[in-house]
Amino acid sequence: MRVTVRLFARLREIAGAETLVRELPPGTTAGGLWDDLAREFPELAEYRSAVSTAVNEEYARMDAAIAEGDEIAFLPPVSGG
Repeated sequence: MRVTVRLFARLREIAGAETLVRELPPGTTAGGLWDDLAREFPELAEYRSAVSTAVNEEYARMDAAIAEGDEIAFLPPVSGG
């Protein structure tokens, strides 16, 4: 299945792109996709416990199943003041 991945802020910098397209086997979860990305871009691994995930613009857990055509967004923690 083909999905679109959107990365924000530092995650985008690490991957060198805001949007990625990936082919995944059926049954892949958001966490499985994240793990694949972390293997491709090892610096992402340190954000696993802090990143927020959205599937089709709705916040989701890492164990959320993803489907053909979904858009998965990964957002790093944000600080400010």
